[in-house]
Amino acid sequence: MKVGLYFGSFNPIHIGHLIIANHMVEHSDLDQIWFVVTPHNPFKKKSSLLDDYERLEMVYLATKDYTKLQPSKIEFDLPQPNYTINTLVYLQEKHPDHEFSLIMGEDNLKSFHKWKNYELILENHHIYVYPRISSGKVATPFDNHQKIHHVDAPRIELSSTFIRNAIQAGKNVKPMLPEPVWKYIDQMLFYR
Repeated sequence: MKVGLYFGSFNPIHIGHLIIANHMVEHSDLDQIWFVVTPHNPFKKKSSLLDDYERLEMVYLATKDYTKLQPSKIEFDLPQPNYTINTLVYLQEKHPDHEFSLIMGEDNLKSFHKWKNYELILENHHIYVYPRISSGKVATPFDNHQKIHHVDAPRIELSSTFIRNAIQAGKNVKPMLPEPVWKYIDQMLFYR
């Protein structure tokens, strides 16, 4: 089985995440997309994150009606901070019958050369890239790399940060979130 790993804080997961993941699984050779909820991204401040299991619950609520989209808490049990290479090695050992690829936005591809063991990731895994509006150019070694696949997915310029700030400001964000996620956030009074 070919599994695309969509890493993120998902703080909160929103319709943009679902649109991208669904597009990737429906318009590529991937069989499933796993939303890997990251407990602590080395590049983000931990203090702004909701509890790991609350974010996992939101991903579960958002994906429960999609058979090809799955929540994953795989990184919860790994040493922190989490590095993608360690997660990939662990998953490959645990699921030797699966072929794991990465899903990333074009903006992340630009800084991919800064990732821990990025050469090893590229040697053993494919990367599916979706377009993002961002500045700067993709590093030349990644321009026409045989393991990097640019997927013509919709450009979704919606961010979890924008949603959190809007909730804090008392704005209605209901259209930006899957219905069960919006209900959960509203009920739990998150981000207020």
